[in-house]
Amino acid sequence: MQVILGVIFHFIGGFASGSFYIPYKKVKGWAWESFWIVGGIFSWLIVPPIAAWLTVPNFVEIIKATNGGILGLTYFFGLLWGIGGLTYGLGVRYLGVSLGSTIILGLCSVFGALVPAVYYQFAPAAGKDSIGLLASNHWGQMVLLGILVCVIGIIICGRAGTLKERDLNKAGAAANENKDYKFGLGITVAIISGILSACFAFGIDAGAAMASAANDAWRVTNGITDNSNFLYKNNVTYIIILWGGLTTNFIWCMILNARNKTFGNYTDGSTPLLKNYIFSALAGTTWFLQFFFYGMGESKLGNGASSWILHMAFIILIANMWGLILKEWKAVSKKAFGTLVLGIATIILSVIIVGYGNNLKDKAAVKTADIQTIK
Repeated sequence: MQVILGVIFHFIGGFASGSFYIPYKKVKGWAWESFWIVGGIFSWLIVPPIAAWLTVPNFVEIIKATNGGILGLTYFFGLLWGIGGLTYGLGVRYLGVSLGSTIILGLCSVFGALVPAVYYQFAPAAGKDSIGLLASNHWGQMVLLGILVCVIGIIICGRAGTLKERDLNKAGAAANENKDYKFGLGITVAIISGILSACFAFGIDAGAAMASAANDAWRVTNGITDNSNFLYKNNVTYIIILWGGLTTNFIWCMILNARNKTFGNYTDGSTPLLKNYIFSALAGTTWFLQFFFYGMGESKLGNGASSWILHMAFIILIANMWGLILKEWKAVSKKAFGTLVLGIATIILSVIIVGYGNNLKDKAAVKTADIQTIK
């Protein structure tokens, strides 16, 4: 049951993340940097403390009591992740919601899943899955297989992107529905984003002490004596990580506003100001919900390779669904579209394999607990 709930929570979070960019398409007359930072202020500054206030009692005291080194490292990973988030927006702009999200988040899922596992191989920590643990257990081997299958799916989707570019150039469609499509620039940005976006997973690990404090307080307050985890324990950690993301994105967007002379966007009465702010706020709030539900899924599955890749894979699937709805593949050949479908199917298979690995892990944990009870 824990595994099923975890998968459901990750799916909801994936739906939020895969859908967040859609409201931005309703913003009229604003430069990219203007609507991106307005949405970001909601994503990284306004909504996270509200979510923590609603779900984590005394979250401010938890942050104050946390070691400065832990706060600094968590914030640092947030800065790096912020660059990944910034380039994510550019990647989606140049590659489209479908292809951009697939490549970026596919790379993010692989790096976010494997790097912490390698790190914990050399710096063991209780409750953390090391690469050796994954490789030496059947359930872990299934998770690693799922990651490999996900990589194959990414490669296939990348091939679909090259076929799409060729078809658009041949048909002269790039100036219409796909006027921002630039595969060369987009793939470069996507690779940078995919690698640095994985730093969010590292930030969660770095700030684990805050989540642990929230979990302990919840146990004491509610008299919990079993192994249950607080669904919202990561909401306090998110505040620090997202401050880092806000810092990076705010600085860059202000630079672009100055360079492009777009500061006037925020007060330009010739644009639908109220609607622009509402849609940007909606995009930003929707974006945050991905991590709200990621924390809930992580509380059921653990913050390991399986949680991260499940979450990323669901985002990829939803983003591709929106890509189809928005007709981003309208002017391409059947071969290009078929290649995309094959890539999506491969990623779906990776989700199933990882889910199966989690199920095996859950059964193994129950079996171990039963043996200890008998003893």
